Amino acid sequence: MWLSQGEERGIQTRPEVSEMPLPQKKRWESMAKGLVLGALFTSFLLLLYSYAVPPLHTGLASTTPEGAAPCSPALSEPEALTPANGSVGGCQPRRDIVFMKTHKTASSTLLNILFRFGQKHGLKFAFPNGRNDFDYPAFFARSLVQDYRPGACFNIICNHMRFHYDEVRGLVPPNATFITVLRDPARLFESSFHYFGSVVPFTWKLSGRDKLAKFLQDPDRYYDPHGYNAHYLHNLLFFDLGYDSDLDPGSPQVQEHILEVERRFHLVLLQEYFDESLVLLKDLLCWELEDVLYFKLNARRASAVPRLSGELYRRATAWNVLDARLYRHFNASFWRKVEAFGRERMAREVAALRRANERMRRICIDGGHAVDATAIQDSAMQPWQPLGTKSILGYNLKKSIGRRHAQLCRRMLTPEIQYLMDLGVNLWVTKLWKLIRDFLQW
Repeated sequence: MWLSQGEERGIQTRPEVSEMPLPQKKRWESMAKGLVLGALFTSFLLLLYSYAVPPLHTGLASTTPEGAAPCSPALSEPEALTPANGSVGGCQPRRDIVFMKTHKTASSTLLNILFRFGQKHGLKFAFPNGRNDFDYPAFFARSLVQDYRPGACFNIICNHMRFHYDEVRGLVPPNATFITVLRDPARLFESSFHYFGSVVPFTWKLSGRDKLAKFLQDPDRYYDPHGYNAHYLHNLLFFDLGYDSDLDPGSPQVQEHILEVERRFHLVLLQEYFDESLVLLKDLLCWELEDVLYFKLNARRASAVPRLSGELYRRATAWNVLDARLYRHFNASFWRKVEAFGRERMAREVAALRRANERMRRICIDGGHAVDATAIQDSAMQPWQPLGTKSILGYNLKKSIGRRHAQLCRRMLTPEIQYLMDLGVNLWVTKLWKLIRDFLQW
């Protein structure tokens, strides 16, 4: 049969328009599916994050329903406490405690002490719901407490929060003891910068190997007071205590806030003098020596702890001037308390505490020291790590510990997240975030 010229050309050109080879087609289909799934997964993460991380509120507006009955009447100031340890007639241990947990101040170690004491005596904790903090950096509100009911009363509040005195006061008895812990602001800033820097977007534009030094050369150039997570890198102590961390240093409010902290807190501990602080705390609360034994938790390995030079130290202090004024005030008041306690008596009790800690180290810790995260054998002993690095040390529990010390050893070495789960806290957001981090190897 004769074909037309057009049909003839059609027959000749048809082989040139071949279908995509099957392996290549499958590869493109897989890529397309991956992009779609990636977009959906990213959208899910953003939705979850917007739920789990609250907006940063600058005001003190409470989310507690109006008319919610407080546990105790709102007092302008807490009642004065008189340390009674060693006094004639003895004393009764104090069990109602508010610990304002500040960041990067050895507060996780103190938290472990409070967990153990509360668990030992069957006390009632006010725990957060869903995560391991009270919706930080939002202000604390009573309604954030797990299973909160109006009028509910608690013995111990100790998880991370942005402090709101009236809301906290409404959850504890009138004679509750308020404590917190401070740290040299330059050292705290350095620690916070390296722990939280990766989640503070304005640090991403810092060039060079030493981003901290680059930032401190001209902080105002990089710092954005309205930036996401900016509070971690400017007067963090002031912020945690519920005040404006960007307040003008010349404002009279700065000194007013410092004096308010002094009126509200019965004891302000210092991270640099942790043992002395625990001796004062033991005396204030009328506790036993065993109650304040500790192992250092949430510490960074030495190679991950850069040293601030003299100039960088001065710059870091100047950048965190509000915290510096706060620290100077309570450093002075701390040593007045030591003088009142007695220098010789303090030396004796610190020595006793260190001997007892050393004894527990030999009994509890395999190898006798902290190890890198990769060397921790039991996942229940694995501490939470900052994004992108495993710089936080942990411990291995000895395999053979006598019955007398087995429980105490495990409790002393258990990291915060695992201890909260042991205490029955609902941590679904924290657990989900950990699963995502493990899956993405963050």
